[in-house]
Amino acid sequence: MINFEQILSNVRGNVPLVHNITNYVTVNDCANILLACGGSPIMSDDAEDVEDITSICGGLNINIGTLNKNTIPSMFLAGRRANELGHPVLLDPVGAGASKLRTETAVNLIRDVRFSVIRGNISEIKALAQGTSSTNGVDANEADQVNAANIDSVISFAKSFSEQTGAIIAITGPTDIIVDKSRTCLIRNGHPMMSKITGTGCMLSAMTTAFVTANPEDPFEAVCAAVIAMGLCGEIAHARLGELDGNSSYRNYIIDAVYNLTAGQMEEGAKFEIL
Repeated sequence: MINFEQILSNVRGNVPLVHNITNYVTVNDCANILLACGGSPIMSDDAEDVEDITSICGGLNINIGTLNKNTIPSMFLAGRRANELGHPVLLDPVGAGASKLRTETAVNLIRDVRFSVIRGNISEIKALAQGTSSTNGVDANEADQVNAANIDSVISFAKSFSEQTGAIIAITGPTDIIVDKSRTCLIRNGHPMMSKITGTGCMLSAMTTAFVTANPEDPFEAVCAAVIAMGLCGEIAHARLGELDGNSSYRNYIIDAVYNLTAGQMEEGAKFEIL
């Protein structure tokens, strides 16, 4: 079982400071989700700034959603510095497989930086692990979707990628698959409407970094708890929607749900199995 009470208590008690080099489309949402879960955000992406900033933080979240020639060097500088300090580092390879620049940047980051967690959709992870390019923009390709017929093979290749990189691999979608070298967690929390909000994945990556930073004794369980929390809060927020509410209200309700989330809610509402 996952100790939700301890994991949440560690996040809220330690208030992990997370350095984010992230997607400018969702940077505000990432900052707010970190504050909601109990962490503290710093956003910095200038090459002359990132090494100092990541030095004072506990964890680093690298998101390539809107990468450019100015921020790419910053990702490498911050990643190397975080490694030197022993800080957890998460990679969100947004759109890997959709363009040469995105794919090569993510691949080179994995070669140069030691990541604690790599979190993306199935198409992004396949693009990095297998060299395929079936990403539908920044969304997963329907042909890659996980189902009962292919889930064992997806788990197998994710474990192989985890062994190759040394990272916990988090493949998020209708069924979330979290693996390390020895464990697998399948999570079925969430709501389809979450795909109608730009940035739920980016927010999850930021929050996961906080969870892992605050729970260094078992980062695998911390990743699982973060993914469960986000999916469960998507369910809680959807139940709150009124007749005139849309995706903007839904985004805010998800952040509110994260802010108010309790261990009891997680214990009652978590839909997961550890294999």
